[in-house]
Amino acid sequence: MMTENDRDALVDFLARHVDTQILTHAEVSAFLDFCDFEIIDRGHIIADIGEVGESLYFLLDGTAELIVGPTTNEVPVGQIHAGEMLGEMSFFDRQPRNVRMRARSSVRLLRLPREKYNRLRLEHPVFTVLLLEYAIVSLDHLYRRTSTDVAQLNQYIHSMGG
Repeated sequence: MMTENDRDALVDFLARHVDTQILTHAEVSAFLDFCDFEIIDRGHIIADIGEVGESLYFLLDGTAELIVGPTTNEVPVGQIHAGEMLGEMSFFDRQPRNVRMRARSSVRLLRLPREKYNRLRLEHPVFTVLLLEYAIVSLDHLYRRTSTDVAQLNQYIHSMGG
């Protein structure tokens, strides 16, 4: 159950990561009524390969890792940090996930289920636009980190004569 202190902290978190200047404190707080607050222990799977995303996740604290391959031969391909969104690709395109999202540390997150997102779109369309902008920025952060990692790996391979 979310306490009033939790709500205040989450409103502050959202204000740091979403352009809330056009929203009132009460509107940002109302958004939390659409979300579930969850704590996921280190090593637990947040969402798995093959699932179609039925929720958006907002990582409040901790780090999640993105993994490909079967559980017997997993390969980490990226990380999601506090302040970023998870699961937006499968949520919006409704295609099965091609990566596993696992808590690298204990994580605290907000989960916005699809049915509540659909209600949010009707009742608070401005907030929905802000969420889409947030999704774009989160994807951009992931893409930039991943492309930098690939470029560094490529540079390393070439420097080794490969």
